Amino acid sequence: MDNLTNLSFMKSLCAKHGFVFEKKFGQNFIINPSVCPKIAEYAGVDENTCALEIGIGVGVLTTELAKRAKKVVAVEIDDSLKPLVAETLAEFDNVKIVWDDVLNVDLAKLIREEFVGERVVVCANLPYYITSPIITKLLSDNLPVENITVMVQKEAALRLCADEKSREIGAISMAVQYYSKPKICFNVSRGSFYPSPNVDSAVIRLDIRKDGKPTPKNEENMFRLIRGAFGQRRKTFVNSVNATLGIPKPDIEAALSQIGVDVRIRPEKLTLAQYAALSDILM
Repeated sequence: MDNLTNLSFMKSLCAKHGFVFEKKFGQNFIINPSVCPKIAEYAGVDENTCALEIGIGVGVLTTELAKRAKKVVAVEIDDSLKPLVAETLAEFDNVKIVWDDVLNVDLAKLIREEFVGERVVVCANLPYYITSPIITKLLSDNLPVENITVMVQKEAALRLCADEKSREIGAISMAVQYYSKPKICFNVSRGSFYPSPNVDSAVIRLDIRKDGKPTPKNEENMFRLIRGAFGQRRKTFVNSVNATLGIPKPDIEAALSQIGVDVRIRPEKLTLAQYAALSDILM
């Protein structure tokens, strides 16, 4: 079905099936016909690729993935969309939909069962309100995927893809850098959606790291230290970690000195490798 991005068709489809947009799901359907083909292209989807999609909407991105991919499995929480996608995706026999909350799904198991031995990528138009939890799950579950190509709020894209020591970097940026090599692919204006959100978006691609990342003794301890450090990011690393994690200031200062770092340093000025080393000492 090639008219899914036509606004009149979109509205009539929703009316036909009595579909009502749910604010709790953060639903904004894509009506710019150039966006989804570009997402599929940036993700590298082809006939030798399988795609895991998060959120399906009325199937605009799903359609583009299904045209290119060997198989598409989509996870969608809103089962009121069932009659809409039964119509819009009727022509495809390589699409399977799992009606569930992605945060409750064992994605590693799903990939093993649905994509045996295949090259897999993740694609999604992510709801703004739940972007960080989904990104965190996709990365920390160590899924057997090559990349994660998703559309997020533009501000979130800048934060997720922030380089080490940049002003935008935060705890989620550190996690993204640890598990992947991120980049912003292209921007998407707010007018590309129905209903139109109040902010612009951007598509990012996270290429999963196979090697070359720091090796802390305990990953969870490293991320606990990172979250503690950025918990009060306006403070120095020493003061923030002392306030959020209760570690004595002399111990924190001694650890910083041990790795050759100024004790007045701020959280955003430390590298992942330095966080790994500090967690080995402090946690």
